[in-house]
Formats: sequence, structure tokens, C-alpha cells
Amino acid sequence: MERKYTGLRRFNLGMGILHLIQGIFMIAVSNDTTYPIYTNFLNFDIATRSLKPNAELVYEVPFGIAVAFFLLISAVAHFYLATIGYQRYVKNLKTGMNSTRFYEYALSSSLMIVLIGMLVGIWDLGAIILIFAVNATMNLFGIMMELHNQHTEKTNWTAFIYGCIAGIVPWIVIMLYFVGAVNSGEAKPPPFVYTIVPTLFVFFNIFAINMVLQYKKIGPWKDYLFGERVYIILSLSAKTVLAWLIWAGTLAPV
Repeated sequence: MERKYTGLRRFNLGMGILHLIQGIFMIAVSNDTTYPIYTNFLNFDIATRSLKPNAELVYEVPFGIAVAFFLLISAVAHFYLATIGYQRYVKNLKTGMNSTRFYEYALSSSLMIVLIGMLVGIWDLGAIILIFAVNATMNLFGIMMELHNQHTEKTNWTAFIYGCIAGIVPWIVIMLYFVGAVNSGEAKPPPFVYTIVPTLFVFFNIFAINMVLQYKKIGPWKDYLFGERVYIILSLSAKTVLAWLIWAGTLAPV
């Protein structure tokens, strides 16, 4: 068993290096593409004597750096687990949990879904904050799922169900904006966005399926460490796909 943990340590180190290399590449090679963030506070229109939203530009997000950031967040988490956090990592794995994984996802996947939202036109500051927070909450429910079920004889799915409810909300909003943009006439999303939205939606749901298989103990998922490896592979795959699709679609130097 100790050899399995040692193997996971090397695996995390390797994943950290892969994330780090990609993150550095995105910073070094991406162009200066930006996406706007607006506030839409109410303003009194003297002419119509009514309240109307007043769109004001708050910030231009450098997309290359933003993409690099979710890769680098993962790199830091993997390096932590493979070095100073290794003993705690093993201790938690033996009890069937890895809270560091979900804390990392709460940051990195929430940034990912915000960027996907921005690609379909979600540029309002309030909406961006809410999407980030709700997606992060989904991942925190993942911690509760693992923590709670250490003390139950039969798996309690309450945290999982609430997490799924929280997790689907950002995608509903993204699909509303995506469909609206597709049907808006000439101002349609660029072609690569048509690939990103369904592909990342599938990836996000596979994480939930992996958790179900872990707790149902189906096939190789009877071993918690197998599910842990699947999480790591899924994380790298989802981040790599999103990063390179965005890079190819909008960040590649012309």
C-alpha cells in the first residue's frame, strides 16, 4: 500500500510539472486579447424620468494570464501534495478524503467557468462573482460529502445532491447566454466556443460520475486511490482542453 502512496506522490509531482509548463507557455506566447467586465448600476434618466442600468467598464481581463492562472493554481496544489503536504495527503487518503483537491477545484474550476461565461457574453461583475461563488460552493459540498461519510454506515448523498444543484446553476446561465448569442443574428460566438461549451460541460459532469463510482465501489473504484488518480487525470484533461481551445481560438499570436 505504501508503494501506491509513493506512486501517487510521483504522479502529483508529474502533474504539477505539466500544469506549470502549460501555464508558463500561456503567459509567454499568448497575445494581448482581453475581455471586459462591466457594472450595470442603476442610473436615473432625466429624459425619461426612470431608472435604467448604466453600463460602465470596470476592467479588461487579459485572457492569456487568466488561462495561465487556473493552470498555475493546479500546479501549486500538486506540488504541495507531493512535498510539504504529502504526510497530511496520505493521512486523509487513508480515511477516504482529499480536501486539498476540492479547495483547489473551488478556485481553478470556478475561474474556468467564469472564463467560459465571458466567452458567451457574461460580462457583468455581479454575475461573474455569483457564478464563481456558486461553482466554488459545489466543490465545498464535495468536501462535506467526503467528511460526512466517514461517520456513516451507509452513504449519505445529501451533500452530493446539494453540490449538483449548485453546480448546474452556472451552466444554466451559460447556456442561456450561449443560445441567446447563437440566435442574435450576425454577432454569433466564434467557432471554438461551440466546442468549448459542450466539451467542458461533459468534463464537469464526469467529476460527479467519478464520485458516484467511488461511493458505489464499482469495479476498480473499490480502491479510493483509483478514484483519486481519475480525479487527477480529469483535472489535467479538462484544464488542458480548455486552455488550448481558448489559445487556438483567440490567444495564438497572428
